[in-house]
Amino acid sequence: MADINNATLSAHLHPGAEDQLSVTSVFSIRPDPDTITKLVGRVRAMATRLLPVEVELDVITDATGPVITPEVVNAFRKAGGDFEEAVPFCLLRARHLFIREGMANPTDYEETLCRATACEVIARRMVRIFPHESLRSVMSARFRYRDSDGDVSAASCALEMAIDGHCTIFLSSNETQEVVNALWSGRWVQENNEDQDIDYVEYHRSPDRAGSFWDHLDPLRLSVPRYQSLLRVIIWLVYLFVYSQSVKSPLDAINRSEFDGWEIALYIMTFAFFIEESVKFFKNLRLANNPLNAISFWVVVNFLIDALLLTALSLRVAGMRLDLDDDAKANLMKRSFQVLSCAAPLIWMKLFTVFEAYKTVGVLEVVVFRMLRESVIFFILLGVLGLGFAQSMYALDAADGEINEFMRGFTFSDDPDNPGQGSTTILLNNLVQALLGSPEFGIFEFDSERFGYPFGLIIYYSWNFFTTIILVNVLIALFGSAYQEISDNATDEYLAFFAGKTIDMIRAPDQFVYVAPFNLIEIVFIVPLEFILPTKDYAKLNRVVMSVIFFVPLVCIAIWEAGVVHARRGVLYDYFATPIPEDDEDPKVIDPETTDPAGVISKVPFDELVQAFPNTSVTESTVILREIHKMREALDSLEKKITR
Repeated sequence: MADINNATLSAHLHPGAEDQLSVTSVFSIRPDPDTITKLVGRVRAMATRLLPVEVELDVITDATGPVITPEVVNAFRKAGGDFEEAVPFCLLRARHLFIREGMANPTDYEETLCRATACEVIARRMVRIFPHESLRSVMSARFRYRDSDGDVSAASCALEMAIDGHCTIFLSSNETQEVVNALWSGRWVQENNEDQDIDYVEYHRSPDRAGSFWDHLDPLRLSVPRYQSLLRVIIWLVYLFVYSQSVKSPLDAINRSEFDGWEIALYIMTFAFFIEESVKFFKNLRLANNPLNAISFWVVVNFLIDALLLTALSLRVAGMRLDLDDDAKANLMKRSFQVLSCAAPLIWMKLFTVFEAYKTVGVLEVVVFRMLRESVIFFILLGVLGLGFAQSMYALDAADGEINEFMRGFTFSDDPDNPGQGSTTILLNNLVQALLGSPEFGIFEFDSERFGYPFGLIIYYSWNFFTTIILVNVLIALFGSAYQEISDNATDEYLAFFAGKTIDMIRAPDQFVYVAPFNLIEIVFIVPLEFILPTKDYAKLNRVVMSVIFFVPLVCIAIWEAGVVHARRGVLYDYFATPIPEDDEDPKVIDPETTDPAGVISKVPFDELVQAFPNTSVTESTVILREIHKMREALDSLEKKITR
């Protein structure tokens, strides 16, 4: 939680970090927000000139298409002048502006969508042509720009801009995934700078102890996404066990008027999770260019879990501490455990995060998230119709000048002598049951004057028709289109999902990561000392405390990274292993040397072998046009010689 933002601390944390500070900044002079804004406007104008009319999206995304050619990519690169490494970021920003323009002007949506897609494709291909050593600077350099209202935006990099905009084309590129995997595995780490922003630097190891166990025994390795993810999963499994024991407390408790050990542990952990998620949410809200990007499915699930458990705690404390009679206290305690029980589906749902690093589960999560987002339209229509039909029932009952007890009040009393018990709730339940395919027509009997027969029955029939025949089929169609859209692009969607998961863990700047519930120790004992101790002493204190608290996971990380234990096969190795490096250009691979006395492999050089291959980087029509252009140049040259 504590943010340490100066070069002195960086040098203290990583000896030799002074030499690395030069790579944390992409430019010796970074462009200011006005410069970036002007560059965004320039690439937008170029994209509009490139695509003045609508074209098929497949033509734009085609690697050998006639629109986004190497010459076009190079032209956009030159458009940046001295700031060419900022062009990919500006292209992604221009994409966002085109999308927003299309939303504001639906008549030009298809055209602006083409231009937005072109910006993303050009950004992807441009990153590929930059030198490999500049990849980190291109992807992680953070820029600010002017918003439409003139305010300076929060700092963001090309990678974060792509994640916020769900740029699957850009995020699925090899270069982007190389950066994401470097951050996921800890080969690159985040470092907080003086501007409260994050830079990505290569993880530094002491030259004299490189590869040793003690060199890897570093508390800062807990901030690495893959280790942090695994540790959070283990803690959540412990939390699930504690919760399972807590919901059994009413059966096992000797004294129901006091908390037992499981309840105390549960509510302490819940409070710690709530603080961690709140701090992370507000930091992401401050850093995100679009506030809605800080709200994800799991953020909503986490806050629902915390809200239910804190509500249960409040009812439990009220039942124990308020001056009430025994029946009222027993009722509050019962309500407390009933609310606590409602959190079980959400808590078990989070077990999906254990396996979301695997493509099958990751794609499944993306499909579910997209379905839930598409269902918003359904629930809006359902809510409007539901209010209309509920009001119609109420008006039919009030037509005779009085309201029947059936329609009076939301009473949840268990007293059988109360004739108005749950009356309005019963009506709403009938409407919901009809939506779910189990209508109850008993309350609309022909001889009943309650709803003005036959009008009440007609209204109820209409409700069943609109919900079960129309709205439910609309929902099925929305779900089907969402599934089809994701399944057709499953790999790219998963890679974008994985990139978002990785960056989400390190986006909110936090030099020392105390995973909940251990963040309570940081809040109570460590954070108050930040304003008293010198920077170096405060860093040493954090390292010592983290080394003690997280000794077991730190030892496991050090053993793994030092290579003492390496399972060369199985799930564990697949989870921790880094991707296989590409070696297609390695001379030892393309022209291998052998010591086999029976013969050699590279009798014919690699370059000579591939000369027989067709040029698949361009279409056949492009090749023909180039040949025609050469023939025209030859004819022009011949004509000039003849006319002489």
